[in-house]
Parts: sequence; structure tokens; C-alpha cells
Amino acid sequence: MAEMRQPMRVIDSHTEGEPTRLIIEGGPDLGDGPLSERLKRFQREFDHYRSFAVNEPRGSDAVVGALLCEPVDPTCAAGVIFFNNAGYLGMCGHGTIGTAVTLAHLGRLKPGLHRFETPVGVVSVDLKSANEAAIENVPSYRLMQGISVDVPGIGAVVGDVAWGGNWFFLTEYCPAPLTLANVGLLTAKADAIRLALEARGITGPNGEPVDHIELFGPPGAADANSRSFVLCSGGAYDRSPCGTGTSAKLACLAASGKLAPGIDWVQESVIGSRFTARYRLDESGNVVATITGRAYVTGEATLFRDPADPFADGFRV
Repeated sequence: MAEMRQPMRVIDSHTEGEPTRLIIEGGPDLGDGPLSERLKRFQREFDHYRSFAVNEPRGSDAVVGALLCEPVDPTCAAGVIFFNNAGYLGMCGHGTIGTAVTLAHLGRLKPGLHRFETPVGVVSVDLKSANEAAIENVPSYRLMQGISVDVPGIGAVVGDVAWGGNWFFLTEYCPAPLTLANVGLLTAKADAIRLALEARGITGPNGEPVDHIELFGPPGAADANSRSFVLCSGGAYDRSPCGTGTSAKLACLAASGKLAPGIDWVQESVIGSRFTARYRLDESGNVVATITGRAYVTGEATLFRDPADPFADGFRV
């Protein structure tokens, strides 16, 4: 196992309540080439860096990590690989907004239009101010509509499978109001749905796990359209409305003829924070969602690894 040779410098932020930890220095050397290939090397040879950065005792299940990389495309301002307590993410909407705001905090990004490379494609970022950004996500689409899954302890749950940068199962099944008081129950029910999808062999087109579960209910505010509870792949719930999840939601709404291009959709999270989203259609008819939200830098830190520490590379509860 390759050792960490220097301390790791990170900057923390939150986007509408969901934390992002951006690695500025001291991350693994993944070489060059496409970010999709560098992600595979990260996973294969340097996964202890991931655990070290986001898991306890330095992090928590809610923290999403972001490794700043040199982009291949010279028109891109940065490359970013996202990861969490359990593994790696294709894209991360809240993390992209958090990365843009953090780079602005560092003086590396000015307000205006920019491009970021991710392992699943290039996304556009419109940095509107020191704390607000709009991201144009990778194309999203609905793969399956109205599939029914028999979930032990629940019964039949009907929903859609859609891609928004990660794979989602989206359902209006709502076992309790989508509030912080009910996150324990919501987490248990969403995880049961995830396990049922896995048992049924319901996957993305290339066998990718549908590892994000999105429950929808009525909004709390009169000027919002919907409220969501999103269980992420590592078993933690998203404090933000989830950027890739909102993109998947727009793909489903568009496919059902329930939302026209260019119309705002306000998505609330389980804590009441919100993203404003709209979409356009690309030449293939896929939904290209723009997600607008706010992020705030919360701290800067240098993380140390003591080889004598029995939990030097972190642990997951």
C-alpha cells in the first residue's frame, strides 16, 4: 500500500447544508489521462486516502470528498473526483457548487462561466457570486418508468430509475413527513428499497447499482414544488436537495410531460434548504439540468497521519 508522504490540506464547505471536503494538497498522485481512468487508479491503489479524508475520526458519514485534479481539457478550470464514506461518485451537484465557491475563496476562480471535468463528463459552472453558483450537469435521462418492487416490511413500491450523474430510484412512496424528526424511519425504509432493488437485479444499463434512493413528498414552503429525502450510496442522507438527484427528477418530469424546458423547479431538502432547477434538451433529447444553490466555506485544516495510530486510515461505523 502506498504511504501518504505529506500532510493533507483540505477546505470544508457546505452546500445548502451538505458538507464537501476539497483536497487542495497532499492527495494521491493519479498521473494524467481521463478522469474516469484516474478514478479507477484512485480506487485500486489509493482508496486509503479516501477513507482517511472523509471517514471517522476526521470526518463523518455525511462528508463528501472532492479531489482537485489537473484537467485533460485545457478549457476546463479544474478536474474533480468525488467520493464518500463508502466509495466513489460519478458526479456530485452539491460538491461541484462547493468546489466552485471554495476555489473562489482561494482566489483561483472569478465570477463567470467555467468548466469542470468529472469522471462522467464536463459540467459547466456559472459562479454568480462568492456564495452562489449554477451548474449545468451532464445529460440526464429516465431509464425505467413505473416499476414495482416488493419491499419486505413495506410491500409494493412503485418508482422510476433515472440517471442524473449517479443512479437513482425515485418514488412518491412517503412513509412519514419528510422532516428531520423522521430521518431514522426514512433511512430504514429507503435502505430497504435499495436492498430490494439489488435483490431484484435492477441496475443501470451496464450493471451499475441503483444506489441512491429518492423519496418525494409535498413541499414545506408555498413557493417550492417538492420536498425530497435522498439516501446516498454510503447510507447517509443528503442534507441538500441533491444536485444529481434533482437532475434525475427533472429527467422524469420531462419524460412524463410534467415540466417544460426553461421552467423553474424548486426542490426542497429534508432540512428545508433548496435548489432551483430548470432544464434544456440536448440534440439527443436528453435533459440537461441547471442547478442553482449556495455554498459557504466553513473551515480550513491540515490532516495528519501517524503510522502508529491504529485508525490512521480512518474507519466507517
